[in-house]
Amino acid sequence: MSPTSSARVDWPLPRGLMILLGGGAAVLVIGGLQAASEMIAPIFLALVVTIAVHPIRGYLERRHVPGWASTTVGILAALVVVIGLFVVLVVALARFATLLTDYQDDFNDLAESVTGTLDKYGIGERQISSLTDGFDASQLVATIGGWLASLAGVLSGLFFIVTLLLFLGIDAGRFPLKLDQARAGRGTVVSALESFAQGTRQYLVVSTVFGFIVAVVDTTFLAFTPVPGALVWGVLAFITNYIPNIGFVIGLIPPAILGLVEGGPALMVLIIVVYSVFNFVIQSVIQPKFVGDAVGLSGSITFVSLVFWAWVMGPLGALFAVPLTLLVKALLVDVDRDSAWLTPLLSGSAATVEQESPEQQPQRAPDDQPVVGVTAGPVTQNAD
Repeated sequence: MSPTSSARVDWPLPRGLMILLGGGAAVLVIGGLQAASEMIAPIFLALVVTIAVHPIRGYLERRHVPGWASTTVGILAALVVVIGLFVVLVVALARFATLLTDYQDDFNDLAESVTGTLDKYGIGERQISSLTDGFDASQLVATIGGWLASLAGVLSGLFFIVTLLLFLGIDAGRFPLKLDQARAGRGTVVSALESFAQGTRQYLVVSTVFGFIVAVVDTTFLAFTPVPGALVWGVLAFITNYIPNIGFVIGLIPPAILGLVEGGPALMVLIIVVYSVFNFVIQSVIQPKFVGDAVGLSGSITFVSLVFWAWVMGPLGALFAVPLTLLVKALLVDVDRDSAWLTPLLSGSAATVEQESPEQQPQRAPDDQPVVGVTAGPVTQNAD
């Protein structure tokens, strides 16, 4: 054995059993995340917003702005983002509920028209009744009212988020220096955390650019239709663009329903077709390619992460599915050189694993040498 070689790791348990134990631990962790999602999701929201606005602080410091002033500007920017997000969602839901109430008579007339058409084609009264009961506008208004009540409950947690943003904004100024100090002993971990932060910012930039494009297209189209509140639904389309792949479906629901009562089925179908063509092409075809190149996640991984994090953490999990996946990737893959082979499998591009030079690669014991465990230092050979 070479003087610079080290013995192979002797796994104490069979590999299959270790996989089962790892899977069981993952189930426990996921269950814990789901149980504590009401606390974890706002914390992650504050973390993502702090990461997003941190370059503002760096820009101001490079312009010789005092540290306290740049920190204050960064905190204010984070507060504007969080409060603005909350206000947009509340206004959109409240506007939708108000319009549905105003259109109650139109819904009743539409239901009668549909009933008469179905009766003419021989559909029984019982089936017609079940269909019309399913489209009761009052029930839809009550559902939206429940969503508004839940958002009002979130308002009590908004104080927690704002307070957390204050502390994160203050600590963010010193955090890069702490990472530099830790780089000598934990370089791989520091690089993984930096990769998470950079990937999160790149994802937010790409989603913001495409969200703005989608909002302009949707607002312009709705402005030429009788659907009220075109600007509100355009802003809603901008927010839902941060939800990968299917976000446009959520932004489509209010204008489609309002189009049904304003212009009938023809207008509703037109809105659905236009939204599907423009939004699907932009959000589900073009944008995932840019997102995959920016953060190193394939389209399938992005979609699965959306479903998974929405199940674990609810709406905020869907909104920040990609940053959450980037954090898991940083903690489980990027921190371990032996897991580097997973990187091209997760990426949508033709990524390759960076090969280490022979000097950097650890020397391993030949297969025919007896395995004696892990040694702390070089193994010496006795001279013959």
